[in-house]
Amino acid sequence: MAEAVQATLAIIALAGVIWFAVRRPKGLPEAVAAVPAALLLCLCGVIGWGEAAAQIREMAPTVVFLAAILALSHLCQREGLFRALGELIAQGSGGRPRRLLLLVFVIAALVTAVLSLDATAVLLTPVVFATASRLGVRPKPHVYATAHLANSASLLLPVSNLTNLLAMSAAGLSFTTFAGVMAVPWLLAIGIEYAVFRRYFRADLSVPMSPPESARPVRLPLFALGVVAATLAGFVASGSLHLEPFWAAIAGAAVLAGKRLLTRRRRFQQVKDLAGSVNPWFAAFVFALAIVVKGVTDHGLTDALRAVLPHGTGWPELLWMAAVAALLANVVNNLPAVLVLLPLAAPMGPLAVLAVLIGVNVGPNLTYVGSLATLLWRRIMADHEYEAELKEFTRLGLLTVPLSLVLCSLGLWAGGVVFGLS
Repeated sequence: MAEAVQATLAIIALAGVIWFAVRRPKGLPEAVAAVPAALLLCLCGVIGWGEAAAQIREMAPTVVFLAAILALSHLCQREGLFRALGELIAQGSGGRPRRLLLLVFVIAALVTAVLSLDATAVLLTPVVFATASRLGVRPKPHVYATAHLANSASLLLPVSNLTNLLAMSAAGLSFTTFAGVMAVPWLLAIGIEYAVFRRYFRADLSVPMSPPESARPVRLPLFALGVVAATLAGFVASGSLHLEPFWAAIAGAAVLAGKRLLTRRRRFQQVKDLAGSVNPWFAAFVFALAIVVKGVTDHGLTDALRAVLPHGTGWPELLWMAAVAALLANVVNNLPAVLVLLPLAAPMGPLAVLAVLIGVNVGPNLTYVGSLATLLWRRIMADHEYEAELKEFTRLGLLTVPLSLVLCSLGLWAGGVVFGLS
């Protein structure tokens, strides 16, 4: 098959997969389009079967980790962690909408960093919506905060986002070094978001809220919190023990799952519920998407991007790398963008890889299609009969994303100097 025909077929396949993932007609999982597209490219010779198998092997540890984190987040919800967080937010607000927003920012940033952006988009957003409604405040600032922080607050830890796991592997960094270098960009991104939200939603935040209910002691699920803390310690220790981080995530999920099986009835239903939380359809989508993206990069896209990417790891080069990544994420979604850019950034060093990460994590706050987490958040809003307007979402993104890219790339450059990566 001619090179031009192969390139065209690969591009059409990727565009079709992205369209299906964004629209999800009839609620069908993303894999319904991605798996046939990957098989088609293999059958047509656009990508060899051996290359496709290599992509699956390379992605396997990351996908296993993702499944374990999804299970851990789901089990934390079942243990009542997110409900307790909602009660803490309500009681700590003291009847002041601005304090409520601050607490939402703190909780959303921590949940995103520790339990991943999907936990914030899918599990925390309904809690925040219900808490705001119960307190009689306008929910818009608070639920928009969970959408933005699901993306921008996912910079800190490798476990915060699937893109981070891919980047850590490409950069060759340990868990602690990754977190240390990304700490300043993480804080800057959150601070910029908070300052803009306070200003942009000042009218909504000036509406008086209902007095909080009489304070009752919040019953935190201490066992679940202990398991999460131990799992984080396992992530940190995995590097020195030469273990894949997914073993710590699997262990944490297994402990919580074991507790539920021992203390709850209807064990079969518990197992079925846990199996669904792993989301095997999404795992199949990630594998298939990696194959489709490989077909595109092998037939022209890599050369086109190499011509526009910078060479170097000074602040201007890191900013340009982050901007290109952000633009690509808003065109093709953040997961395909990171799969395309990491092989090009890795030879330039870890800072170039982390600059790509800033772009694909912060950049998606500009449009709905930028990340799957934002699309999930939008569906949560629809479930609550609350219309999230594209125009307002984009306007808010224009106020936060460009400034975040500039300052976060500067913070990354400074972190690289401190950790000797530049």
